[in-house]
Amino acid sequence: MRRLILPAVLAALPAWVGAAQTKKEFQPLHPVNTYSVIAWDSATGQFGGAVQSHWFKVADVIWLEAGVGAVATQSFVDFAYGALGIEMMKKGKTARQALDGLLASDPQKEVRQVAMLDRFGGIATHTGDKCIAEAGHLVGKNYSVQANLMLNPTVPGAMAEAFEKTEGDLAEKMMAALEAAQREGGDIRGMQSAAMVVVTGKPTGQSWRDRQVDISVDDSPEPLKELRRLLNISRAYGHMDRGDELITEGNLDQAASEYATAARLAPGNPEITFWHAVTLVTAGETERSLPLFQQVFQADPNWRVLIPRLVKAELLPDDATIIEKIMAQ
Repeated sequence: MRRLILPAVLAALPAWVGAAQTKKEFQPLHPVNTYSVIAWDSATGQFGGAVQSHWFKVADVIWLEAGVGAVATQSFVDFAYGALGIEMMKKGKTARQALDGLLASDPQKEVRQVAMLDRFGGIATHTGDKCIAEAGHLVGKNYSVQANLMLNPTVPGAMAEAFEKTEGDLAEKMMAALEAAQREGGDIRGMQSAAMVVVTGKPTGQSWRDRQVDISVDDSPEPLKELRRLLNISRAYGHMDRGDELITEGNLDQAASEYATAARLAPGNPEITFWHAVTLVTAGETERSLPLFQQVFQADPNWRVLIPRLVKAELLPDDATIIEKIMAQ
């Protein structure tokens, strides 16, 4: 995210911010006033972070790495807290050590709001005295919630309560915290963007594989509703992937249950039904696939056009009898 200097913002800053640095040392300030949650699931080892703000593309304030930790850096944000915080925790520093070290070298720490969570379950937070009211944070077991420029000072408390009382996985608990913040008044300016990331508890060494949930809404009048919808779709595709695995293992009944769950989470999405049918064919269950192909073709005939192309791509068998049965649906 490009850093900006906004004249109105600079005019409102106290004089010590400009005097604290020489011209050579000055870093542009990027005001991302928002509410967020970072959390660790001690059972799975997952780290998660979620955020909402009246600011474009707020996803950049959340930093996570599987097996390492999580950082939320906001208010007058310096992204170095995210990058360096993760790097320091990766090298063995606790969240407290990492945050204290970064604050000690930051002449603008009074306008920062930062939370860090390490792989040991340690949490460190900082809300500078010059953060815009109503700024505050709360730390609970394996999570931290933080907010600034809120309509009401009760936002962090509402987030914490929702996180603790919500049943379900880490993503569901964080989603509930964001929704609770908004019900309590949220950002005084309203809503614009939101994001959520969850990383696996067992690092693969490949960061793109470690991200189990990675969704964002960059610009919307209802970002939380859209984030909730995307979370459901993300889960749907997870169930679809699990269904594929179960079919290859020969567990067709359990696979059908996974695909049904996927379809329920993403209603009206023919993609899920189509690939369910294709996977059945490749597993030798053509007859079970035919009603599914019929359902998809009735919804959109273009899926029928795709069938012979999948044969050429070796995603369907090069068997004229089977293909004829599918095309006849």
